[in-house]
Amino acid sequence: MILFKLPSFVSAEDVCNSVESCGAEIDKISKDLEASKNATTPLEKEVNALESRINSAKAGIAKAKKQAADLAISIESREKDLVYHYEIFSNRVAESYKRKRTFNPLSLFLSSQSASQLTKDLAYQESARAQDDRLIKSISEEINKLNEDKKKLESDQVRLSALSEKLDKQAEFFKGEIAKAKSYQSELNGKIAALSAKQQSILAEKSGTFQTTVGDVPLADDPASRPDYNPGFSPAFAAFSFGAPHFKGMSQYGAFGRAKSGQNYETILKAYYGSGIEIKDHNPDQTITVDGYGQYSLEEYAKRIYELPNSWGDDGGMEALKAQAIAARSYVLARGGTICATEACQVFKPGAKGGNWEKAVNETRGKVVYANGQPFSTWYSSTSGGYQESYSANGYSTPGFWDTSNGRSGWTGQAYEKVAGSPWFYKAWYKTRGGDNCGKDSPWLRSEEMADILNAWVVMYQGNGDSGRVTPESSCWGGNPYSKSDLSNIGGFNSVSGVSVQYSDSGTTANVTFQTNKGSVTINGNEFYKAFNLRAPGRISLKSGLFNIEKK
Repeated sequence: MILFKLPSFVSAEDVCNSVESCGAEIDKISKDLEASKNATTPLEKEVNALESRINSAKAGIAKAKKQAADLAISIESREKDLVYHYEIFSNRVAESYKRKRTFNPLSLFLSSQSASQLTKDLAYQESARAQDDRLIKSISEEINKLNEDKKKLESDQVRLSALSEKLDKQAEFFKGEIAKAKSYQSELNGKIAALSAKQQSILAEKSGTFQTTVGDVPLADDPASRPDYNPGFSPAFAAFSFGAPHFKGMSQYGAFGRAKSGQNYETILKAYYGSGIEIKDHNPDQTITVDGYGQYSLEEYAKRIYELPNSWGDDGGMEALKAQAIAARSYVLARGGTICATEACQVFKPGAKGGNWEKAVNETRGKVVYANGQPFSTWYSSTSGGYQESYSANGYSTPGFWDTSNGRSGWTGQAYEKVAGSPWFYKAWYKTRGGDNCGKDSPWLRSEEMADILNAWVVMYQGNGDSGRVTPESSCWGGNPYSKSDLSNIGGFNSVSGVSVQYSDSGTTANVTFQTNKGSVTINGNEFYKAFNLRAPGRISLKSGLFNIEKK
């Protein structure tokens, strides 16, 4: 008999602190789940078969009970008939006895008018005796049969009752065991979901970047992250992201490029948040609560926002600073007037920033972006790579569009972020926030390293191998990753000689086509993005679904 004991699970954080360990734990739990299902399946089949037998048995029991009930009625009726016939029989026996005591064959002979009459009388007398004998026999047999039927009825009722009880107990036991197994499986599924969420968070950590806005100073450039860098080997491949998450709302470098191109703050804001917004005056003295710093008026709060460098105002970017000041007010008001002071919200410092920033705040005093009669949640980020994604708030949606002076055809040469010189517009990433590169001094990959990522894609999306082991092959990530030779044996790719990329109209990389030792292979852009971020060595990663692969 299969019995199930539910395990006491530890939290995902206790057992899952890397992509590899998450994958290994998910695989282990998946095997437990499969084992439980395999153990439960025959039990479920047994229950189904048992229920079928129980239903059949219950139908038979019901039929037998009906027959027993009918027999009970029959017995009662037969007992009444038997009493009646027994009275008749008693009378006939008495009469027969009298006839025998008084019967005189000589008187019958003398009373008969003829020999024929005498023969008839004698025959009648013999027939009456025979009939009485048969009746006596029939009643005796009926009494015996009646007694036997009564005993059988009593026995059947006891047996049927016991059988019903036994079948019910068996069914309840099996159902209880299956319920335990199902509960166990449910907990395993929950555990897998939790671990998968943890694994996704690790993937998000590698896909994300250390900040989403410009901050107090322009973003630092890194020569190794540029396409003109010489890695010292060939062929060499690097994955370049257009922008870095997120990609919604106003692009700060895009606003800078628009300002340098002659656009004012209203044109800039309506470009990013749509023509349906209104720029309205709001109470500049409304109280804003900043976590850890207390309360400020809306204007004093705005003066302490450190999201753009003052230097932009001296380089044709004053209208970008004004657009940012209005966006900063709108953002905090849309959050209800209470906000954190870090880049998780918008960067705030207790001292007023002064300079061009304070000038921009003063020249837009109290101005706020509204949508559908309420302050709009004005998202913004440093660089979106030339395409702005749509998002919604207050029942209003921003547009999705190519952020260039000439739409899609103006990408990438006429992108406003490129006009502004954003170092994140087109960048290959290989470091963490703290500068750790995990032993890779550039984002460039050798032919066999790119082939290794293609083999990882095979495991992840072609159903071969263990996807939980598709993780970076380095000590920085731990776990039990496949070796390059292991993946090569699965996927069959060992060299890449060329690459080309196709883009969609919705701002993502649609497909990547590689020339390999196995010929040409085309991979969906999103699939490659995930496979690359889970297998690329060290900290090398893609930050955007809009990307290119360079070859040297």
